[in-house]
Amino acid sequence: MINIHSKVNVMIDLIDGALRTVHSVGTPLRQYPPDTLPVYDDIHLTEAEQRHTAALMRVNHVGEVCAQALYTGQAMMAKTTSIKTFNQQAALEEQDHLLWTAKRLRELNARPSLLNPVWYLGALGLGILAGTLGDKVSLAFVKETEAQVEAHLHSHEQLLPIKDARSRVIVAQMKQDEAEHGRQATQLGGFNLPSTVSTVMRLSAKVMTRVAYYF
Repeated sequence: MINIHSKVNVMIDLIDGALRTVHSVGTPLRQYPPDTLPVYDDIHLTEAEQRHTAALMRVNHVGEVCAQALYTGQAMMAKTTSIKTFNQQAALEEQDHLLWTAKRLRELNARPSLLNPVWYLGALGLGILAGTLGDKVSLAFVKETEAQVEAHLHSHEQLLPIKDARSRVIVAQMKQDEAEHGRQATQLGGFNLPSTVSTVMRLSAKVMTRVAYYF
């Protein structure tokens, strides 16, 4: 009976976490980066720039929905307490990214991706798979994922309007955090995945970002 209750509690927590992620519910642990800026500069964005910025931030928000799902799945299947804790802590820190990008979308009068439930479920499955293959593989997956996300965010720094300081400061902080999570995964034993796996991950991410830009 205790085992059944335990499984029910796990499922309840999993569903609750999924709903909170998809709907971006929660309170950030850290200050909203744009609040550190001296002026509110959105009035200087043209209509086209605002649409483009909103699309880019929607893509970033999708990335954070997936990050929550990936870390949740990997934490569920972690073989050791230390790796479970690492995944849980990373998810907690990246929840700030989720809430920041959601807030930025609201400021731009834009919506999140209509496919967020699909993105979440797909990423959760990948996280569970990576965790099932063992802690070393799970850490390698984190290392590669964070490296690709860091590169993705760097490209967005080039694509965002120069005068959109609010979006740019969010992306800059996100990129810094992703790099740190990648370093931590490496220190814990994450290795370089085979090039074929990295390529498949990169191509899959391109499909996701292209779809999320519009939907």
